[in-house]
Amino acid sequence: MAFEALSDRLAAALRRFSGRGRLTKEDVEVGLREVRVALLEADVNFRVARAFVDRIRERAVGSDVLDSLTPGQQIVKIVNDELVALLGGEQRKIQYQSHPPTVIMLVGLQGSGKTTTAAKLAVAIRRDGHRPMLVAADITRPAAVQQLQKLGLDNQIPVTVPDGKSKVAQLAARGVAEATRLNADVVIIDTAGRLQIDEPLLDELRDIRKATTVHEVLLAVDAMTGQEAVNVAKGFDEAVHVDGVILTKLDGDARGGAALSMRETIGKPIMYCGTGEKVSDLEAFAPDRMASRILGMGDVLTLVERAQEQFDQKKAEEMVERSFAGRLTMEDWLAQLRQLRGMGSLEGVLGMLPGGRKLMQQAGGAMPSEQDLGRMEAIVLSMTTQERRHPEIIKGARRKRIALGSGTTIADVNRLLKGFEQMQSMFKSLGGGKGTKGVRGKARMLKQLKNIDPTQLGQAGF
Repeated sequence: MAFEALSDRLAAALRRFSGRGRLTKEDVEVGLREVRVALLEADVNFRVARAFVDRIRERAVGSDVLDSLTPGQQIVKIVNDELVALLGGEQRKIQYQSHPPTVIMLVGLQGSGKTTTAAKLAVAIRRDGHRPMLVAADITRPAAVQQLQKLGLDNQIPVTVPDGKSKVAQLAARGVAEATRLNADVVIIDTAGRLQIDEPLLDELRDIRKATTVHEVLLAVDAMTGQEAVNVAKGFDEAVHVDGVILTKLDGDARGGAALSMRETIGKPIMYCGTGEKVSDLEAFAPDRMASRILGMGDVLTLVERAQEQFDQKKAEEMVERSFAGRLTMEDWLAQLRQLRGMGSLEGVLGMLPGGRKLMQQAGGAMPSEQDLGRMEAIVLSMTTQERRHPEIIKGARRKRIALGSGTTIADVNRLLKGFEQMQSMFKSLGGGKGTKGVRGKARMLKQLKNIDPTQLGQAGF
């Protein structure tokens, strides 16, 4: 995962400040030296790393910090504040036009994941209540048009495709006209890419801007390319003026240097980041939340928002009642598993919890992988309806049949059933033996969670 190594190194550096009753300037220098090394190893531009550390030093060596009762905590807060500023400070959102459609041109090099990102962006925009439309203006890469068509079809998003006669600029203008006819209020133009920036590519982009009014130019850059991503951003910005950046493949083995260097080196905000392969795996980039993740403090706000998208409140309340009464079924468990997977990878979800990364490290290989979760789902799907509702009837012959049907082993089936039984017992004991009254009390508690404003969690220091 991106930032993993950086998070570990920064955590080690910041531990030098924590738990100390008094800090000297020498202590601060030693810690800041480790912070600078951590940034450089994460492929952060060396000028950016030096300026970042200088700003922290300037604030940290003052008497208000060194002479305070909790100097370590104050320095951690300074690092967090400066990291938020480095990542852009305020979150930059798409500026929708009062007279639609808002036209967004997506640009980038070939291989940056631009076409997939166009579909992801459309899904994210629709989630915000808008009506997006895609324009397949990449007629250079083989099958790019067909790829976008399929993505649009799979996600019920209209796509304007080439007619074989019009030039790319005319296609873009036709797409905007089609959006007006279909009452779409956002148009996303997927443009062609190259292996490197060249004049024919830039001329094509300029022609699109002449043929139609483009309100936002978003650059898709591969986070795994490190500092090269910054160079690409500079080239596109000088040629066609970039308004914002989408970092793709942030879930890969990226060191994170591009994200930390982008704003300070080219002055352009990161607006979205791709966190997985599914079309739903595109997050609005919030500097404060990302800084919190990097420093191992979690990202409870995003986790709450994801949960609100995935979980049906009424069904969740009913499930809680059944859980505490010891009446949870395998069908309930399967629904919970699917909702959890809908929130992203288990590693990603745990990474949003304060201390979640430390928990994963302590668990080692004990944490279930995506493959493990898929295996569990296959086992439950191989059960009959009666077996899912009454797992206590699953004995030897049934376990063998379920293992064969799910492509797993009897040992896998046994582990799942034992774990489910333990979970049932735990919930039942938490019910307190007070009957319906105790169960309803817990359900009411869950209902109260529905009314929590995520921003209140942030203000409370989560």
